[in-house]
Amino acid sequence: MLRFPRSRWRPRRNAPPLLLVVFALLALAAAARLVTRQERPGEVSGWSHVIDGDSLQVAGREVRLVGIDAPEGRQTCRRDGVDWNCGNAARIELRRLIGNRRVTCRYRERDRYDRLLALCEANGRSLNAAMVSAGYAVDDGQFANEEAGARAERRGLWAGDFERPRDWRRRHGNASTATDRRARE
Repeated sequence: MLRFPRSRWRPRRNAPPLLLVVFALLALAAAARLVTRQERPGEVSGWSHVIDGDSLQVAGREVRLVGIDAPEGRQTCRRDGVDWNCGNAARIELRRLIGNRRVTCRYRERDRYDRLLALCEANGRSLNAAMVSAGYAVDDGQFANEEAGARAERRGLWAGDFERPRDWRRRHGNASTATDRRARE
């Protein structure tokens, strides 16, 4: 019978088990992948296509106006006892604010739908603040003064009764899926 010589190499007792080393390498690879997915603060600028009252595409990148929440495309509100499509009205208002101007958006991160979360402007005017000020979006943490003004003047949504977009999405499911957005275009 053929015998192989015994190896003199013996694992040291305090060396980590191979499984632990493999796990550590996998964890480092996953962390490196997460770091590359995070956006560095940046800017995107160009012609835009409005998706809904708080989302648009700028230079081919999907952008969500941060700090505001506009009604969903199929959302209806009530004014003077009559239902009206406030979601579509919000989209039209954002389109009107942009006009035929280039849009510049400054972003820091992405949302769970992989959209850039940004403060955007057209012709030197903040689109985020203007949507809340016009009453076609509600404040989501950054535009309380604009919302107070719209509410006091009964502009847009504040001219009647409406369900907050977040609550409407909760009751109807998330209506801002890619399929719904394409259907509106």
